[in-house]
Amino acid sequence: MSRTAAPRDSHSDTLIVADVGGTFARVALATVCAGAAPRLSGLRRYACADHPGLAAILADFIASLSAAPDSAVVAIAGLLDGDHLVNTNLPWPVSVAQTRHDSGLVSLALINDFEAVAYAIPHVAPETMVALNGAPEAGPRWPALVLGPGTGLGAALRFEGGERPVLASEAGHAALNACNPLELEVLSRLLQRWEHVDNERVLSGGGLMNLYPCLCDIRGVTPHWASTEALIAAAHDGVDPVAVETLEVFCAWLGSLAGDLATTFGARSVYLAGGISTRVDRFLRDGRFRERFLAKGVMQDVLRQVPIWRVDHGELGVLGAAVWHAEHRCIVA
Repeated sequence: MSRTAAPRDSHSDTLIVADVGGTFARVALATVCAGAAPRLSGLRRYACADHPGLAAILADFIASLSAAPDSAVVAIAGLLDGDHLVNTNLPWPVSVAQTRHDSGLVSLALINDFEAVAYAIPHVAPETMVALNGAPEAGPRWPALVLGPGTGLGAALRFEGGERPVLASEAGHAALNACNPLELEVLSRLLQRWEHVDNERVLSGGGLMNLYPCLCDIRGVTPHWASTEALIAAAHDGVDPVAVETLEVFCAWLGSLAGDLATTFGARSVYLAGGISTRVDRFLRDGRFRERFLAKGVMQDVLRQVPIWRVDHGELGVLGAAVWHAEHRCIVA
């Protein structure tokens, strides 16, 4: 299909930006101007499982435009190893070169999805943030830990500036750490299924569906819910005590991990993102998350001063891909 390139001048770029997780891909046009926050338009959401690959999603979005840019930045869950993406949650493999060719793009950059979220943090509006700890009125403090459970579990560190303002990580694949007898029982059951039980096995949307049957087994009851959506709804409705306990244990365990990472990296603020965080907000605010975040021995008084925000912004990854481009224009353009 022939198409006309979108106009570009020396002061601005227009490009395609995307945020691709294990369940959904969000794609938009971004206009990047020096010294200003990127402007997004035409946002569309795709169910990943409904498409044969990333290239098909990008090609569909390009086909919907009358004047399409020939470059794109895609924030995507996983770790880029050469040309190929290492990821356990996407429904298809990803090759950078093949995706660029099949979508008809001239330039394509893939970055980690939580690297993108971390790039977006300085542009988050205050009204999209819910305080969970510390003195939020003090404003952003650096370095900032960005953490979020979605289909998987993402984490990154954001610095105030410098040549490399974001440190991406694969903390979701580090070993899950149990800190009380109940968590040890859960971990013991999970180790019967997997040789390596990482944080993502519990602290993610899919992880909830690993945690719930373990708690049912421990409590001697039959599991009732077969999806994350049904489990969360049952917990909010209070119709199933073990569903309620699952979200309570989940949020407490997430708080423990957040405290571990904040202590490890010396983070001075924490931003909770990811689709699951918003959906379990009531349980995040009931005190268990904060209690376990602070339960780090001699570091407790230090961590009390660390502001924690839950960020209610569904387009952080898309925005962050555009910010990444703005800071790497000489590479991507």
